[in-house]
Amino acid sequence: MLFNSLIFTLFLPLVFTIFWILPQKFKNYFLLAASYYFYFSYNPWFLILLLGTSSIDFWCGQKIQSSPTNKKVFLWLSIVSNLLVLFSFKYLPPITLNFLTEQNETYNFFKAIIIPAGLSFYTFQSLSYCIDLYRGKYVAKESYLDFLLFVSFFPHMVAGPIVRYNDLMPQLKTTKFFSTINWESAIKLIIWGYFKKLVIADNLNSIVSSTFNNVTIFNGIELLVAGFLFVIQVYCDFSGYSDIAIGVAKLFKINLAINWRRPLLSKSLHEFWQRNHISITNWFREYVFFSLGGSRVPFNRFLINIFIVFIVSAAWHGSSFTFVVWGLFHAIFFIFEILISRKFPNHKAPKFLGWLYLISIHTISLIAFRANSFKDLLHIYSTILNFKSNYFSFTNFLTYENLFYYAVCTFAILILVIKELQEEFTFISSSKKNYGALNSVFYVSIVLLIFILGNFSANTFIYFQF
Repeated sequence: MLFNSLIFTLFLPLVFTIFWILPQKFKNYFLLAASYYFYFSYNPWFLILLLGTSSIDFWCGQKIQSSPTNKKVFLWLSIVSNLLVLFSFKYLPPITLNFLTEQNETYNFFKAIIIPAGLSFYTFQSLSYCIDLYRGKYVAKESYLDFLLFVSFFPHMVAGPIVRYNDLMPQLKTTKFFSTINWESAIKLIIWGYFKKLVIADNLNSIVSSTFNNVTIFNGIELLVAGFLFVIQVYCDFSGYSDIAIGVAKLFKINLAINWRRPLLSKSLHEFWQRNHISITNWFREYVFFSLGGSRVPFNRFLINIFIVFIVSAAWHGSSFTFVVWGLFHAIFFIFEILISRKFPNHKAPKFLGWLYLISIHTISLIAFRANSFKDLLHIYSTILNFKSNYFSFTNFLTYENLFYYAVCTFAILILVIKELQEEFTFISSSKKNYGALNSVFYVSIVLLIFILGNFSANTFIYFQF
């Protein structure tokens, strides 16, 4: 089930109403059933996989707790089982298909395999549970059904934010009161999330997909602009999902951590990764970087650890070598920033130049992230670097969409920029007179713009495939 689907507009009010009518002791049971139906509606077979991986991790967690002498065995059982599931769905099919293609053979079974929605997110969440138990961070005292809800709570299950046990489980067990719902925060997050998804991301998808699906007919500046538009698209798509998820969770008195803090306003990659997809960044830092020794190792080893984390993150996104290129870009420039700051500790670049550097690196790297194949990626980069006579022409762009489309996209992006700058620099303080009325007018206007300019084709969220 998608947040931007018609069925969700029926599902959410119904679940919300029943949840608050039920006695406290039945709320979590109902929320678990609703969460499983949410996932079941996407693909019934994948519900079995979700239940299976969750059950294995719960059992391993109990064994880690009750059998201290053998806890490493059960930790590795959890790690291997989760990685095996990820490999079977994310890497085995493309690797096998490539091999069969080279052998001029076809086997429809591997062509039919699709990646379960949110597979990486919910396996990472339940896996972190076992790792934290092994590290002695908390005691496993929840019931089996409580753990299943911890993994599958429907607002965040498919694309995050990834939630730690200590953050979510206590909230699931507390008594909830309808009168304490933070309606203003919930509604604002949901409205803004839908605006970013339906008005910005899904409208930009038209030109971005058209460009990356036909890279040979576009010139250098058009490919660069398409890359920049994808930067905005993927940010609005993914952060829009998180905003909706966090807002919906608040309706059930669950507070999920903020997952994005205006990363496109960053002035360096270091700052970017402190603001961008915060929950997955924290996950890789906690369970990969620190496991490798973190920064408590010799300097050269510290740099290698950073490099490994970015490559692992790239591999997490998929088996295509284009993701590795994306990871290499970020690893190299992230390490470059460390070396520069070490060499010139008192030097700070002008903020605008820092922002321009970040956007440039992010755009060039996300072109690799979005490219359909490594062959396409090589063509894109070579075209961008080849300044032909028609390099700055937008003729090809204009054949795909009319001027009104570009006006709509520009207007929507302008609203995004203004709101992000307001949140970053607070030009209009909440203490000022008429701020409340202005804020209300803004969100009412956003709702109207969603219905007027929104793309209601129920396009899937980009990160569902990860």
